[in-house]
Amino acid sequence: MQPHCEKNFDYWWNTSGPWVEEPNVRRSGTSGVQRVMHDGKLVYVKRQTGHLSRSIRYPLGRPTVMREGKALSKLLQLGVTAPAPIFYGAEKVDGVWRGILVTRDLGGFQDLDTWYSEGGRARISEDEHLRILDQLAQLLSRMHRARWQHGCMRSKHIFIRERSGDVGQEFDLALLDLEKSHGRLTTLGAARHDIFQLRRHSFWSESEWQALLSRYESRLGKKLTRPAQRDRLSSQRQQPAGRKA
Repeated sequence: MQPHCEKNFDYWWNTSGPWVEEPNVRRSGTSGVQRVMHDGKLVYVKRQTGHLSRSIRYPLGRPTVMREGKALSKLLQLGVTAPAPIFYGAEKVDGVWRGILVTRDLGGFQDLDTWYSEGGRARISEDEHLRILDQLAQLLSRMHRARWQHGCMRSKHIFIRERSGDVGQEFDLALLDLEKSHGRLTTLGAARHDIFQLRRHSFWSESEWQALLSRYESRLGKKLTRPAQRDRLSSQRQQPAGRKA
């Protein structure tokens, strides 16, 4: 289902603006994102041609923007911050699927990898950093308790915004890039997929990871791993250049 919008598919398909993500070829199709001004506000328009995902329900495939639009709507219902979809839809022209997804600009956010690389961690105290990890634990556990998984959980898909509060710096977190997001049968199924994946594709030190994991499991109300599995999980950490464990 498409969110209500006063504009139709053709209107959004024919908008234009500077590329945020140049069209790339994946899934035997193309997908790209443009930055567009609409009614004086910035929006992001993802435009796809023949860029399909397949499932039991859709064995012949349908544009991935349909799954992403549904996921964004679901997360907003759950109180998980993500780009708000203005419009998403798909149509077939001459036998080829076209898909469109339009989202509002979050405003002031940057991906967590960039935030760390630009010295974000060094600017704040240990207590403030632990608050960020606690907020992330809350964000992810809220999604997983609803049996919904991100599907491509990496630190670069977590976005952060700093702002000045009454008692110092405050932080907002959001999730992006939900092309592979979908529901799961169980909470643990969603949780284990995303958390184990995040461990492989993030750069927190061992102590930081354990701080995040303990807060996450406390909020989830479930343990993800047995002790032996926890040791293996700790060894899976990705260590990018320029950051020491």
